[in-house]
Amino acid sequence: MHIEPGVLAAGKIAAANAVAFAVVASAAWLAVRQPALLLRTLLAAVFFTLCMQSFFVKVGPSELHFVGAMPMYLALGPVPTLLGFALGLVLQGLLFEPADLPHLAVNTLSLALPLLAVHAAFGRRLARVNLGAVLRLDAAYYAGVTVMVGFWLSIGEVATPWGEWARFAASYLAVVALEPLITVGVLLGVARLRRQRWAALCFDTQHADRLALGIR
Repeated sequence: MHIEPGVLAAGKIAAANAVAFAVVASAAWLAVRQPALLLRTLLAAVFFTLCMQSFFVKVGPSELHFVGAMPMYLALGPVPTLLGFALGLVLQGLLFEPADLPHLAVNTLSLALPLLAVHAAFGRRLARVNLGAVLRLDAAYYAGVTVMVGFWLSIGEVATPWGEWARFAASYLAVVALEPLITVGVLLGVARLRRQRWAALCFDTQHADRLALGIR
């Protein structure tokens, strides 16, 4: 989901910086008003960084990463997940890939805007959590990520063949197939821990409770 340096002109990067700042600042304002969200943001950033570094391979014009979006979203909540994306990309740029820092805002928006869309369209009304529901969330989210990558490539300085983008988009089918199993495993773990006092600070347990109820 990374956009490589040199693809976008400076003016387009500046516009992405402004939009990303507004999105992240809005989420940060919500987080500072609820201290538990700050702890969850740190957990999301660490989890996201570990996921991103655990598996990545260049495919076509971008990279296939294991993002871990839905485990974070359903176990930690939308605000910590969004902020975790931004903070995790900063950590990745500083520690592993300094060349990605100029496109920090671009890559943040590629992950954050699909998350906001999935939350608005599906997440807020999610009444029952099961493997099918998680699979639908994953499919919608990663479809959004690949569309965002396609958008950046379409306004890039170098023409990218449609087939190359399609090959990249198809590669995310593997993530859509695998991640729901990890998500359900994470939520089962959270459900077992939800009676612990510290778990209420670390996790948003509402989806884990819905999963536990659905299994009984």
